[in-house]
Amino acid sequence: SLWIYAYSEAVNSARELSRMIENDPACQWLTGMDRIDYHTLSDFRTAHREGLDQLFVEVLGVLSQAGVVSLERVMNDGTKIRAQASKQSLQSKEKIAEHLQAAQAQVAAMELEATAAESGRLTKARQRAAREKEQRLAGALAEFEKLQAARVKGKKLLVSKSEPEARKMKQADGGYAPSYNVQLSTEQSHGIIVAVGVGQAAADYQELDQAVTRMEENLGGKPQQVVVDGGYLSGANINLMEARGIELITPVNDRSEQLKAAGIEPAFARAAFRYDGDQNAFQCPAGATLKYKGKEARAGQMRYRYQAAAAVCQSCVWRLQCCPRSKGGRTLLRFEYDPAMAAHKTKMATPAVREIYKQRGPTAEFPIAWLKEKFGLRRFHVRGLRKAELETLWAAATYNIQQWIRCYWRPLQMHC
Repeated sequence: SLWIYAYSEAVNSARELSRMIENDPACQWLTGMDRIDYHTLSDFRTAHREGLDQLFVEVLGVLSQAGVVSLERVMNDGTKIRAQASKQSLQSKEKIAEHLQAAQAQVAAMELEATAAESGRLTKARQRAAREKEQRLAGALAEFEKLQAARVKGKKLLVSKSEPEARKMKQADGGYAPSYNVQLSTEQSHGIIVAVGVGQAAADYQELDQAVTRMEENLGGKPQQVVVDGGYLSGANINLMEARGIELITPVNDRSEQLKAAGIEPAFARAAFRYDGDQNAFQCPAGATLKYKGKEARAGQMRYRYQAAAAVCQSCVWRLQCCPRSKGGRTLLRFEYDPAMAAHKTKMATPAVREIYKQRGPTAEFPIAWLKEKFGLRRFHVRGLRKAELETLWAAATYNIQQWIRCYWRPLQMHC
């Protein structure tokens, strides 16, 4: 009860809640005027996963019985929340190995000192801190092995030395920091969160299958429709949702935004280039030829790449309108879709489905904004994936209880 009330008041620090208990009337009523130290509060928040899961599901059950939960249409969305670790903790494998070697030497030296003299309380605390640091660094080295298989060629791997399970993820300000990918599944009828997940994958499309599994486990049934943004689009997800008997609604990527970001004017968009099937080449509006350069299979589609000669583009009078930021020649992509992706693209072009997708933003993004703005959950106060999951679950349970009050208890009181 204390933590639910604390999150509702945007208090998510155990120390701050401990101070709040001494003077806040609601906390005093909940505790019977007893004091609770922050260690007890902090340990409780991360020690009862099974009980918290049960609480979350039971609240959903009561909401479902009250008629405010529907599985007809569920919106799923993700957001990056920063880990407790700092940006500076991101290190290369070589650097972490050096830190680990130094930490091991420090632990060995402290153990020798402890055998030579009677260890006091402060000495034991330092020894414990040194051992924990050594364990974290060893864990960081182990994380490199997990990431090696999924490594993007040419991209340097970095792992947090103080929170190895966190991953380097892009933030809203354009920078990077150790973070987790928080996934919230929200039913459309009353905006209730029906499933919560915290993952290590930076890309949302890798989280969709697990999100649907969590929905089924929490509610004992599967949604009829799952509506997500373009970040979840992949051939694998289209096939997975079809196999599970769930209609997936997600837009095919809009290339117009990419053109705008590249500084390309609409007159030189993809539609202005003529494709010659016999020559397997494109011709630009100025008459230059873009030759075939290679292909790549990705997300249920085959991408064919074409490029004009750099010298031709650099001397063209339309260069600033066509390829202002390219050091080489203008590049175009031609797509061939597999049957499932082609059918999905056709479906997303229909007016009825596009209207459904327009409802995604208000439903999916509202609880994320609530958790960040109302509860202050922009950075976790605990370390590690499991504890980050628990803190997110506390916040989501609090949100659902608030919606329970809004959707059921307040209308009931007004009716009485």
